[in-house]
Amino acid sequence: MSVFQKISSSLREDPLFKRVLDSSLHLFSSNTISLGLSVLQSMLVYRLLGPSGSGLVRIVMSYASTVNSIFSFRMSELVVRYGGEYLEKGEKNKASALIKSASWTEGLISVLAFLVVLLTAGIAEHYVAKTANTALLFILFSVGLLANFNTETSTGILQVTSQIKLQGTINLIQSIITTLIMVAAFIWNGSLEVILIAYLVSKTILGLGLFIAAQTQLHHLLGGGWWKEPFSTLTNTRELFRFAVSSNVSATIIKIFRDSEPVWIGFFLSTEAVGYYGLAYQIVGFLSIPADPLIASVYPELNLLTVQKAWARLKEFLYKVTSLAFAYNIALALGLVLLGNWVIIILGSEKFLPAYPALVALLVGQTFNYILFWNRPLLLSLGLPTFPIRVTLIAGLIKIGLAFVFVPRYGIVAAGALLSFYYIASVGAMAWRGVREINHQENLHREVR
Repeated sequence: MSVFQKISSSLREDPLFKRVLDSSLHLFSSNTISLGLSVLQSMLVYRLLGPSGSGLVRIVMSYASTVNSIFSFRMSELVVRYGGEYLEKGEKNKASALIKSASWTEGLISVLAFLVVLLTAGIAEHYVAKTANTALLFILFSVGLLANFNTETSTGILQVTSQIKLQGTINLIQSIITTLIMVAAFIWNGSLEVILIAYLVSKTILGLGLFIAAQTQLHHLLGGGWWKEPFSTLTNTRELFRFAVSSNVSATIIKIFRDSEPVWIGFFLSTEAVGYYGLAYQIVGFLSIPADPLIASVYPELNLLTVQKAWARLKEFLYKVTSLAFAYNIALALGLVLLGNWVIIILGSEKFLPAYPALVALLVGQTFNYILFWNRPLLLSLGLPTFPIRVTLIAGLIKIGLAFVFVPRYGIVAAGALLSFYYIASVGAMAWRGVREINHQENLHREVR
């Protein structure tokens, strides 16, 4: 029997891995259909608005998202980390108080983020969009922040209740409705504003849909009056606050240095450059289609194995999911390198071919990132929330510093290469630290025995 056959047989016989794979495949099937609809949406937008118009849309959307992330506490991670632990121990009252606290906090943060966009829309128009009369567009799209007042908490609830499959269903519904609006806009030569409204409708359906699904699960699991549990039930508030703040700082750093690329490129270059880069980034984002469901399914299992202190089992589990991720990510990456120009023409048009060099540059880092996708969730499960902050901050500062030197001169290719550097440096360091901690804990466990 070959090495590949042995690994394949081992994966099939592992009940934990099969459970993760089952949830992932359900999400993947829904997300695959959503991907097809998303591709259709993008084709319509690129052909309707061109590089400059599509770039402006990306800037507006990215700006609102970036502002929200600056204040966001990544409540899904808090709910999974501590809510999962409380439920594992049968402490439903603590789980109720935790989820209630997370819900209220996220709601207030969403309102704050909306107000910040409202107050800074003029600055974004002048320095980022560099297009007159666009401040109202920033404000319009930021309404989606209010509609997503509970998205992070709801996602965490679906994860700990093993109902993350519902996220794929909701995502599919919003994709269908958004596509119908896009098609109508294309047929009747709709404006940029109509396209933004379509994306706003998408965010609204996703946010409210996740909230309703999560509340239904809580009612079944914790009872109808779970929200009446007093905040004082939580006795480890200092630990929870530290975790939440660490997640907030880490998320902010990640958003500023990694996920706000359209904003930075708009600042350094132009809306047209954002259009090229946005298409390249979207194509490379195809790697996330099989990865995101796997991430959503793996994180709760990582947390559970950590709570159980099953270190050998945890190492085995990481090896298996990494092997799977390596196989499909390498195959996808090679396919995009060979067929990238064709994909660009199909999605956009020949006008967008300048995006190909940036696509190749982005692929290097993104492939590495999705192979070791478990790096940060593992550290959170191990109680090391500050390590990602230090690593991402250092790598991010280097990336931004180099961007001021290279991006204005070499354009979007330099931007893609610097983002790949960021992924390799930060993800590599976090994965190494997580594995090292597992080995340390495993050695301690052996000494105690």
